[in-house]
Amino acid sequence: MVAEFNNDVQTGQIRPEEQLNFIKKYSQYITVKKPTAIENFSFMFQYQLGYMYVRYLLWNFVGKQDDIQGKLNMHGNWISGIDFIDTALLGISQKDLPKDIKNNKGRNTYFFLPFILGILGLLFVAKKDMKLFWVLLVFFLFTGLAIQVYTNVRPFEPRERDYSVVGSFYVFSIWVGIGVMSLYYGFKTYIPKKISAPLATGLCLLAVPLLMANQNWDDHDRSNKYTAQSMAKAYLDSCQENALLFTIGDNDTFALWYLQEIEHYRTDVRVINTSLFATDWYIDQMKRKAYKSDPIPSQLTHDKYRWGTRDMTIFQERTKDTINIKTLIDFIASDNESSMVEMQSGQKHHTFPSKNIYIPVDKNAVLQNKIIDPKNTDKIVDTMYLHINKDILGKQNLLMLDILANNNWKRPIYFSGGSADAAEFLWLKDYLQYDGLIYKLVPIHTPIQKNNMFDMGFIDTDVSYKKIMAWDWGNSGSDKIYHDVETRTNAFSYRSAIARVTEKLIEEKKFDKAENLLDLAMEKMPVNKFELYTLVEPFIEAYYQINKPKKARKVYGDLANLYKDHLRYYNTLPLQEQLLITEDIITDLERFKSIIITAIENKDETLIKTEIPYYLNLINNFKPLLNEVGYEISIARLIEGLYKVNIDDKARQLYLTETTKIRKVLGLASKLSKEQMYGYAEQILEAISDYKRLLRIIDKHEDSLFFKSEKLKFDNSLDDLEVFFKSEEDEN
Repeated sequence: MVAEFNNDVQTGQIRPEEQLNFIKKYSQYITVKKPTAIENFSFMFQYQLGYMYVRYLLWNFVGKQDDIQGKLNMHGNWISGIDFIDTALLGISQKDLPKDIKNNKGRNTYFFLPFILGILGLLFVAKKDMKLFWVLLVFFLFTGLAIQVYTNVRPFEPRERDYSVVGSFYVFSIWVGIGVMSLYYGFKTYIPKKISAPLATGLCLLAVPLLMANQNWDDHDRSNKYTAQSMAKAYLDSCQENALLFTIGDNDTFALWYLQEIEHYRTDVRVINTSLFATDWYIDQMKRKAYKSDPIPSQLTHDKYRWGTRDMTIFQERTKDTINIKTLIDFIASDNESSMVEMQSGQKHHTFPSKNIYIPVDKNAVLQNKIIDPKNTDKIVDTMYLHINKDILGKQNLLMLDILANNNWKRPIYFSGGSADAAEFLWLKDYLQYDGLIYKLVPIHTPIQKNNMFDMGFIDTDVSYKKIMAWDWGNSGSDKIYHDVETRTNAFSYRSAIARVTEKLIEEKKFDKAENLLDLAMEKMPVNKFELYTLVEPFIEAYYQINKPKKARKVYGDLANLYKDHLRYYNTLPLQEQLLITEDIITDLERFKSIIITAIENKDETLIKTEIPYYLNLINNFKPLLNEVGYEISIARLIEGLYKVNIDDKARQLYLTETTKIRKVLGLASKLSKEQMYGYAEQILEAISDYKRLLRIIDKHEDSLFFKSEKLKFDNSLDDLEVFFKSEEDEN
């Protein structure tokens, strides 16, 4: 397994972050060789200085591939705009790029002109004034390369860190300016001064500031862009009056702070940043009234949570019973020596006695404070249960539990949902209501699949529909604004919310409301502006389900054209270049197939008849690549689609081709030794499963004589693998 993994790393089939995850997961079973001094220096020069500095420098003075964070992949690289150089740099052709890649507003090309002018300026200073040269050079090195060495940059930061070395870019910009002077001095050697000065100025003006303004304006202009404010408003407007909203980290919080502090919008909502909730000064702030927001409900006084006190509360089991949450907080708040534990260092820490907690539900308070809609009264539970899955409670966890213990449903509690960590939901993921973009704590038990953060919470469609339709979208669908990475990422929350609520509306037969939500999503989040294409696919299915096939085909067409555009470009590349982006090609092939299957499931004969032949031709075009990497694309569902529109001859032909290939695989497997067979057990069982799936299709659509003939071939193939299926008992 390790050998295969290392081979996949070398061939680029496994991304660097996946490599790190693999090492962490199997660290107890493998020995990771300590890097040699040469390897350490190689990492420093290639990654820390090369990728994390030189790349940033060249972004600013040569050109930038796109606005997507680079992780040693096909994004975020420097480019020049000169095709043969960029092709050599990236390893794949930059001609005839797909539209969404070519039109990415973060794609800026300067053709090396600012860089060349900067080098000319550097050389000119070195020639004219060595003292100034050394001053600028030291300034450049210490605000650039030296910072990267000092900070010892780790692989794959949460975001690009080019801002940390911006000082060196300022110095290089000085050299660019001096480069204009160097051209003037060079020109005046050969032409009159009256001509050389305006000539140097004119050329440099065109080559640098005007070129860079032309390339950069569209992805730096923030005028009339309100997507961040509208997203924040959607969060706040999802909350009831005087609510408590737990947020996680910077991105979840800053836009909300802006709206409340600057625009004084929904100041009745108390935004609680759980990252800061571990500090005493922030807890003090939360305990004071702010604008229209009342203090948080809490029994812990400052002396109970000041710095150095209850920074961590350690689990020490004192009972196996499930205890009341108020009992839990009272126990932790006690300064009695018996409730503390002494560590080996001699330091004493407060403890909590049980991980199993219950919260009594005051139904009258729930209804009186409108925590849930009265129509859901029968769903209210008497008691809520939570299990703390940690041995140590951080101060932020303690204060969150403190709020829960003392709130008694007087104020609605919400979670932004920016993390999958159960602690960020107070271990109450089974008691959530999905309200637009956020989760509301409600006394309604809605079990979820384990660790599935994408399908949490009870949905009240009337409440959710009203909130979503009232969202302020700003100008998110406009062609005139820059849809940067953060704006595009917002589509994850928006589309997920609309897809989930739409699914529930369809289930409740509220088709008009479902259509309104779908139309809203396509208007405010155009496919080509917000990307995240897989999140659009459920909308195709939803339109079919509400009997709007024209709208379904429109969304299908938008997505299919993007996949086709990508695959058209990939098909122009030679095999060696395709191998560099294998994952992208296979992903687009599989995603394209998935929307065709949606059309098949909804019996859209118009699409089935045109798209399946087109897709099969695509697979044929990529056969050399698929064979090279050993990847097989299942076309069973496509065969079934052809049968559904009565193209039986083509379906039967494809079936015979597929089963011939599978029998060949099973035939080769039958020649292996028993040990070898078990080594390839997963592949053998997968081939058999595919064969069975194809037989079921034949049984459904072909005559019994043909099916019996094919079933016999299948049985014979399994007979050859008898040793694989023979149990150890039979052998004994």
